[in-house]
Amino acid sequence: QVQLVESGGGLVQAGGSLRLSCAASIRTFSSYTMGWFRQAPGKEREFVARIRQSGGSTYYADSVKGRFTISRDNAKNTVYLQMNSLKPEDTAVYYCNASPNVGIEYWGKGTLVTVSS
Repeated sequence: QVQLVESGGGLVQAGGSLRLSCAASIRTFSSYTMGWFRQAPGKEREFVARIRQSGGSTYYADSVKGRFTISRDNAKNTVYLQMNSLKPEDTAVYYCNASPNVGIEYWGKGTLVTVSS
């Protein structure tokens, strides 16, 4: 059974930084594509960043490109999201996503990030 537990959210001022972590209970973690999504109040969940399996190719939403960095430590079964130059519009619940194949996805319960102006 796949379990994803996010941590690292909190309240930060605009311009600040946070690092989110997602600990995954996945036996074959290195074979999963891992991602981060977010959902702001009153909005739909949206893609933030994705990192492929062992090779580590990364993809970002235009809104976070150059400010956020996704990374993974396959030895620790953990994926990270380093968020710099945070803006009030980055305020959202951030969700970790794991996918072994197209059409199969697992989600964490989310961690709240609040950016004050």
